[in-house]
Amino acid sequence: MSVKAKKGVSINKLRRYKLIMDIYNEHKNKHIPLTKILSEYIYPKYPISRSTLYNILFTPVEKELKEAEANRQQTLF
Repeated sequence: MSVKAKKGVSINKLRRYKLIMDIYNEHKNKHIPLTKILSEYIYPKYPISRSTLYNILFTPVEKELKEAEANRQQTLF
């Protein structure tokens, strides 16, 4: 896979992570367990495992997305 294609995959993955994090943050409450949020709100749209959700939640998505998009802009010119 070329470097350019790999960056596109990375950007798309980070954007998907951001969407999942938005769903999680929308429904996050101290009275609702993470597994309930996963099974009722996230899993029907994005079928991921609990361990994948933990990886997503601990990924600095905003920072990595800005870096990836900045690198993408530099390669266009």
